[in-house]
Amino acid sequence: MTIQVNGAVISDQAIATEVQHHPAETLAEAEREAKSALVVRELLLQEADRLGIEASPVLVAEGKRETESDARIRALIDREVATPEADEASCRRYYENNRQRFTSPSLFEAAHIFLPADPRDEEARAAASAAAERAIGALQDDPGAFARLARELSACPSAAEGGRLGQVSRGQTLPEFETFLEALEPGQICPVPVATRYGIHVVRLDQRAEGRVLPFEQVRERIAGYLQESVRRRALSQYIAILAGRARIAGFDMAGASSPLVQ
Repeated sequence: MTIQVNGAVISDQAIATEVQHHPAETLAEAEREAKSALVVRELLLQEADRLGIEASPVLVAEGKRETESDARIRALIDREVATPEADEASCRRYYENNRQRFTSPSLFEAAHIFLPADPRDEEARAAASAAAERAIGALQDDPGAFARLARELSACPSAAEGGRLGQVSRGQTLPEFETFLEALEPGQICPVPVATRYGIHVVRLDQRAEGRVLPFEQVRERIAGYLQESVRRRALSQYIAILAGRARIAGFDMAGASSPLVQ
C-alpha cells in the first residue's frame, strides 16, 4: 500500500534508497525504519512549509554541507522544540545517583606467555594448552623463571620484555583475558591456562590500581551534555507525535515507530 502523508506520496524508490541508511537484523526491520524516517521527514517539512520557515544550509562536516531540506528541518526544530540547559542541581543529583558510571577503570600491570592457536584447530589448541600447563607447572616451582620462559615460548612482541604488557585497563585487552586479571591477586600466576580467540596464555598479575570515583567537577560537562540530549530526544519525540497525531497518514502505522532524529 502506498504511503501518504497529508496526501503527499512517499515512493517505493525513496524507501528503497533510504533503507541503506538503516542497518538492521532483517530487511523488514530496515524497511520499517526507513519508512518511519521518511514519514517523520515529510511531517517536519510540511510543518516548515506551514510556518514559512526557510534556512541556509551550513557545513555539518568537513567538506559536507546540509541539503536545503535538512537546513529547514534544523531551523524548525531549533524554533519549535525547546531544550533547556541542565542546571547544576540536576547534574549533581544525577552524579550522586549514578556514581558507578563515573569511576575510572582499574589499571593492571601484567605479563603473559602467548601460545597462538586457532580455535578451529583442535589439535593446535590442545598442544598449546599442554605447553601452557607445563609452563605453569615449572613456574610453580620457580616463579622467577617467567621472563626466561616468555622469551623462549611466547609469540607476542612482549616476549622481549619478559612477557610484560605494561599497564592495561578494561577494554584494552580481550574480555576473557580481563576476567582472569580481575580474579588474580598481585604477584599471582594464574593456575590454569587462559584461552582466548587467539590462543592460550600463561598470565601473571604484577600490580593492580583500583578505579576511583571521578570528582563531580571533572564530569559535570559530560553529565550536562547527557541530560540535555535526553531532554532534547524526549521533546523532539513528543513534537513528532503531535505532528503525526494531527496528520492524515495512510499506508503506515506510526505506533512504535522510531526516527533517526530521536535515536
